[in-house]
Amino acid sequence: MMNRIRTVLLAAALLAAPVVASAANTEVPEDPLQSSQWRYMAAKFFRNEPVVFDERVKVEAPAYAEDSLNTPVQISASGLEGVEHVLVFADMSPIVRVLDYYPVKADPSIGFAFKIQQATPIRAAMKTADGTWHVGGAWIDAQGGGCTAPSVASANPMWETRLGETEARLWSTGADQRLKFRVIHPMDTGLAAGIPAFYISELTIADADGQTLARITPHEPVSENPVFTVDLDVDKPVTLSGRDNNGNRFSAPVQGPSS
Repeated sequence: MMNRIRTVLLAAALLAAPVVASAANTEVPEDPLQSSQWRYMAAKFFRNEPVVFDERVKVEAPAYAEDSLNTPVQISASGLEGVEHVLVFADMSPIVRVLDYYPVKADPSIGFAFKIQQATPIRAAMKTADGTWHVGGAWIDAQGGGCTAPSVASANPMWETRLGETEARLWSTGADQRLKFRVIHPMDTGLAAGIPAFYISELTIADADGQTLARITPHEPVSENPVFTVDLDVDKPVTLSGRDNNGNRFSAPVQGPSS
């Protein structure tokens, strides 16, 4: 009798499991961009954390990507306080995660360019101190092929002598200062035949005392020789440092601000 009761209880639990999962799925907000991949993206990145679409989170990108290897994107969130983590991802990309940004002492805004494989929503999700993800996005149409194309540097042996070479500029924007910098690197995705993944995996912006102002974690889809633009809540010189997935390190001081 006891075994029969246990069997009935186990069967009931198994039948209830899909109902619970289905109930959890209904909590995911409807996608204003109507992407077929949205619920998969929400499950992958946010799990059981609260998610809202927020008009304050802006994703500025071209409606059509003229260059699939170098599509510009500007992320910002005016009026959204307490942002601790900015996640950028592309629903339809073979490598979905594009970039993570941690604006420790910076505005939750960042400009960069990425490789686009096909038409896709590009989204920014900003996690605030209360644990909520605030999401914005835009569709980009594209002829595609950017993620599976080899980098220009992969065919040019000269890149080895310039790997990690950094150019940067600081200038005042009023209360803050803007930092724009470029790092020489192939940023190979690993999806082109015979070319392994080789990309910058970590970037840190620090002040003269070594205190972190912002951290960027680029992923394979970020464009070759990446250029980043961020707004810092300081007005002093900074230092850039980073490494790639092969362990190569680089560092460069940046004087400023300049006029």
